[in-house]
Amino acid sequence: MADGNGNLQFRIATLDDAPQLQHLVQSAFRAHDSRQDWTGDMELASHFRIETEEVMVNLAKPDMVTIMAFTTPTDNDKAAAALVASIEVSKRGTDVGRLSMIAVDPSNQRNGVGRQVLAYAEDYCRKTWGITKFSLNALSTRKALVEWYMRRGYRKTGETSAFPRERFSNLALPEDMCFIELEKDLS
Repeated sequence: MADGNGNLQFRIATLDDAPQLQHLVQSAFRAHDSRQDWTGDMELASHFRIETEEVMVNLAKPDMVTIMAFTTPTDNDKAAAALVASIEVSKRGTDVGRLSMIAVDPSNQRNGVGRQVLAYAEDYCRKTWGITKFSLNALSTRKALVEWYMRRGYRKTGETSAFPRERFSNLALPEDMCFIELEKDLS
């Protein structure tokens, strides 16, 4: 378990990491969280699927990387570093970075790992691509998550994007479900 004090190691994922990333993302998105409005629709969460092939497609994109976060073993703990989180970052134009597919292992949620991963991803984009503006989205039913992003400096743009209902046609979803677009400007 990560300790939330910044003891994470980061590296860029390779195609060989696709199965491990698929497992992490799927388990993180399916995890139940008792905080009100954090998870959103549990039926939807329990039906979330991502295939290893989908992960591989993103790993192969030239202007996108997936950052992986691992625990840092201590001198007393000889266990191997464990994957605890990941985030996709992509370059959009000259100064905009898009953050997506942010996933934290369920056993490491609620202890600062997400905050560390988000900060590392923003720093990576600034240093690597000269990014000064970030965008991301969150499901409209996940109100507490949207508020979490806002506490990290993101603001709602007023824009929304469509939710892929066709992937969940067997579920009764709210008619107004969409993705809320957020951005953060560092310039």
